[in-house]
Amino acid sequence: MATSSADSVVERIQRNPKYLELKSKRNRFGWTLAILMLIVYYGYIGLIAFDKAFLAQPMGGGVTTIGIPIGMAVIVFTVVITGIYVQRANSEYDRLTREILEEATK
Repeated sequence: MATSSADSVVERIQRNPKYLELKSKRNRFGWTLAILMLIVYYGYIGLIAFDKAFLAQPMGGGVTTIGIPIGMAVIVFTVVITGIYVQRANSEYDRLTREILEEATK
């Protein structure tokens, strides 16, 4: 009997328009961030593969090359888009999840 009750709640959740909205928004946003990350990462790898001379140029009069800050920017970009996703998940997605669960367990 407990399984039937759980199945009923799952069915109500899956039929809830807010659940479909949550899935759609989360998937679309996740793919957008993933594509951005792939562009940045593979763009950097492409520079390494095809334009080593550009990345090897020294900055100013020191020994640091242009490739070092660009590589660091790739890492910072990763942290930033992770933070953006977490912020959205903690606000919009968590709110929708609470609303869905409240409606499904009434």
